[in-house]
Amino acid sequence: MFLLFALAAPAAALINSTGSVLTPENGTISINGGEAANPSAFTANITINLQQYWDLFVGPVATATINTTVAATPVPTSELVPPPPLYYSSFPTGAQNPTVLKNESWKFPSGFFWGVASAAYQIEGAAQAEGRGPSVWDVFTHRSTSITVNNDTGDVGCNEYYMYKQDIARIAALGVPYYSFSISWSRVFPYGKGPVNELALQHYDDLIETCLQYGVKPVVTLFHWDLPLFLQNEYGGWLSEEIVGDFVAYAKVVFGRYGNKVSHWFTMNEPIVFCDEYPYPKNYFSAVTIAEADQKYFCGHHVLLAHAEAYRLGKSLGLNGTIAFKNNGGYKIPLTNSTDDALAVQRAWDFNEGWFANPVYLNGDYPKYLKDYVSTLGLEFTADQKALINGTADLFAHDAYTSSFYMAPDGGVAACLANSSNSLYPGCFNTTNVNPDGWNIGPAADIYTPWLNQATDWVPLFLRYIQDTWPSAGGIAVSEFGWAEPFEHLKTTKVDILYDPGRMMYYKNYMEAILIAISEGVNVVGCLAWAIMDNLEWADGYLPKFGVQYVNLTTFERSYKASFFTYIDAFKVYAEDPVVPVYV
Repeated sequence: MFLLFALAAPAAALINSTGSVLTPENGTISINGGEAANPSAFTANITINLQQYWDLFVGPVATATINTTVAATPVPTSELVPPPPLYYSSFPTGAQNPTVLKNESWKFPSGFFWGVASAAYQIEGAAQAEGRGPSVWDVFTHRSTSITVNNDTGDVGCNEYYMYKQDIARIAALGVPYYSFSISWSRVFPYGKGPVNELALQHYDDLIETCLQYGVKPVVTLFHWDLPLFLQNEYGGWLSEEIVGDFVAYAKVVFGRYGNKVSHWFTMNEPIVFCDEYPYPKNYFSAVTIAEADQKYFCGHHVLLAHAEAYRLGKSLGLNGTIAFKNNGGYKIPLTNSTDDALAVQRAWDFNEGWFANPVYLNGDYPKYLKDYVSTLGLEFTADQKALINGTADLFAHDAYTSSFYMAPDGGVAACLANSSNSLYPGCFNTTNVNPDGWNIGPAADIYTPWLNQATDWVPLFLRYIQDTWPSAGGIAVSEFGWAEPFEHLKTTKVDILYDPGRMMYYKNYMEAILIAISEGVNVVGCLAWAIMDNLEWADGYLPKFGVQYVNLTTFERSYKASFFTYIDAFKVYAEDPVVPVYV
């Protein structure tokens, strides 16, 4: 594949990965004629192939020792034995331990969907295989090395690109009925647009067919942060409205290919997070002119338009599966009962979940406090755009890992709003995981996830708040939740790694919290545990471990952790639909 594109970049950008100047042998340069008062204004049209594009902007990538698709093998019965109970009754007075009775008021109703989740860049590996183009995360991990811990990359990852058959067989053997994964946009469109990569589509064809073969229903996310690099370099990626058409063209290919084979679709994963990645590190991407502090709001504006267009497209194609996007955040608890803390909490909702939920679930427009700010940037939706966005979700999907306390900034909300140099401006709210009595909201997770505490007591109230604030006829799905076991990366013995009591307790408490919410009338329709296996946790590399399976990153062997059995046990006890292990 070849693509003609224009470069207007620092001279360093015209040097390939070996340090030599591009020549007709490794890329053709055609210099525009004429004079320029400023030499930095010179541009060049360069025709290079995909491999040369990788070399120019990313450099060499690692490859796995296993680089062909691996057939599934039976899961040994010894691996299907759950661990002993987490805790035993203290000081029993008789020979028999007391029995904990089932709560008859709890149930996961028939049709409740549950499973495990992953994302393409975090587990696939095979970075350059079969025509994949580079994404911005390839640059983050290779060139802008301050982004990731230990200079970790997704080049090889868990090698799921070749191990997917075994991965699906393993979850099916435990009776897991849904698998949520993302498709790599830059595999399907190596440049984000233009020629379609048929090899990538054939790969996802087989991944989806393997799911169905094992009785596992696929849940697909179109975009999980791995933006095709070319689109960022060409027009600034999500900072330009031009991306809306390119995303919809990508969605059209994927929707058209897999249609009703997919039970649930998510257009975007956590736009609050990937928009907050802007501004990107300087000197690694083409320059943009939008003020750095405002870039995330331009990103969010175009995400909403792209999501809405893709949703309308999917419905026009007659897809039977639900379509939504994945919001994220946590319950926002006022630190005190002061008026200023109450205002700060509402501002936090407006600048987080409400940023994307209000336009989709309420009225097509931004919530009040966010709107007050973004309107000054010219980011306002027309009447037609509001109508386009409003109602573009079949359920409310939320990645809800934890909760936190929120309060006014030091000096108060008003003082913050009057001072644009305040580090908390324009949101003007602050947050902590320590309550006024000096105790944590709950046990802390791994040191590489300082944002995560076990705050499952707040889950029922959080789910109730979502239902009351952003009602959705399709109910609420907890589309990600999980736990980074403290210091798991320091364990050297496999049996120690597999017994993860902190994660076991997190899943036990979280599942009970969902059951409580359902019993109290909250329409929770599904949940997806993060993650199917340990993986590249973005900027934190491979240090924090969220997986319910351990992965040996040398041999690629997978092993169930005890928490996986805890998660599944909730459905064995309380699901109206039976948990049925599948062996093929």
